[in-house]
Amino acid sequence: MTNQFDRRAFVKLGVAGFGAAAGMVRPVRAQPAQLGAAPAALLAAPPIDEVRIGYVGVGLQGSSHCRNLLRIDGARLVALCDVVEDKVARMQASVEDAGYPRPRAYVRGERDFERMCQEEDLDLVYTATPWRWHVPVCVAAMTNGKHAATEVPAAVTVDDCWQLVETAERTQKHCVMMENVNYGRAEMMVFNMVRQGLLGEIVHGECGYLHDLRSVKFEDANEGLWRRAHSVARNGNLYPTHGLGPVANCMEINRGDRFDYLVSMSSNARGLQEYAETHFPPDAPERGERYALGDVNVSLIRTANGRTIFLSHDTNLPRPYSRINLVQGTRGLFQGYPDRVYVEGRSAEHEWDRAEDYYDEYEHPLWREIGGSSRDAGHGGMDFLEDYRLIKCLREGRPTDMNVYDAAALSAVSELSERSVADGSRPQAFPDFTRGRWRSYPKLGIVSA
Repeated sequence: MTNQFDRRAFVKLGVAGFGAAAGMVRPVRAQPAQLGAAPAALLAAPPIDEVRIGYVGVGLQGSSHCRNLLRIDGARLVALCDVVEDKVARMQASVEDAGYPRPRAYVRGERDFERMCQEEDLDLVYTATPWRWHVPVCVAAMTNGKHAATEVPAAVTVDDCWQLVETAERTQKHCVMMENVNYGRAEMMVFNMVRQGLLGEIVHGECGYLHDLRSVKFEDANEGLWRRAHSVARNGNLYPTHGLGPVANCMEINRGDRFDYLVSMSSNARGLQEYAETHFPPDAPERGERYALGDVNVSLIRTANGRTIFLSHDTNLPRPYSRINLVQGTRGLFQGYPDRVYVEGRSAEHEWDRAEDYYDEYEHPLWREIGGSSRDAGHGGMDFLEDYRLIKCLREGRPTDMNVYDAAALSAVSELSERSVADGSRPQAFPDFTRGRWRSYPKLGIVSA
């Protein structure tokens, strides 16, 4: 019989979860009183010749990022932190096997990352922990003079999103959400198509995270120890950024446009309970659990410039994987799963073209130059490219591809969708984390290696 998930995580989520009942909804904070105008220019911190890194959470995804960092010039793993000492020891050995000094270990419990941030001479603290630790790790890093990078989502509440923005601005440190799908080959080609005007003016996008996670949520290890607790306590889009990140880039979110408001609704919750009834004996505690999370959540987002986005979350039902990845403009569109393109005047009328036929002309320069060498890394190479770009920006003193305002805007979808679901699908306004600077911040460029 498997153990139930971390009950401490469940108790904390009882406070953070907004979708369980409409009575739990409290006013969302539009802007902290102490924050004035956002900086006129995006942060470009002084260049760092060698980026000294402390990594928090070296399990499945964290160890994958650490292996990427060992292959990137100018990156050095100095310290490792995890609640499981064996995981740290394994990664220490991997670093030594790669020819680098053994990183120092921080394994004295859940909050030992705070000691690491205080004691170590680091440039960057990177976290791949359970979601509830993302904000505490990033805040500890920035308040101790380090840049911060976190796996997705950066936060699960709007208050925490504001805390990241406030801390980043006060400390003048980067706070980057590592959205790997922004660096997917197809996604980067679509971005290049959009920048070159092939699809015309972009008016609509469709995206989501459609991934059967039932076995993961009930696993007696790794994410199974904490992720299912979110399904018990919360009802909305719990994981919005994978599909939304690339569409937001194509729509110039925070760089000429911004998310204005959303409406959201969820289906009944059936999938996890039926899975438990099929896979666990009658006396197993899993059989008695009940879930707030609807099996399918659908949200509609409207931007300040009038663009529309369909965003879905579907992790509790049997299905093939998809992120949808549709970007539609006045001259054509791209749609994923399977990848295909239609361009008026170029494609046969009412017929899709294969996306593969567009790579020769529209392959993103970053994929053209180093994509081949990254394919053996996590998630088909996109993980390596996101790690490579972060280190390159820090070494060259450039603004990062994704900044704290992007991390906040994308992550805020979680609480706003929960609020909308709990309030009969009424519209929920996005805070403007840039405080109007979205009108003047420069567009994300077409970068190369």
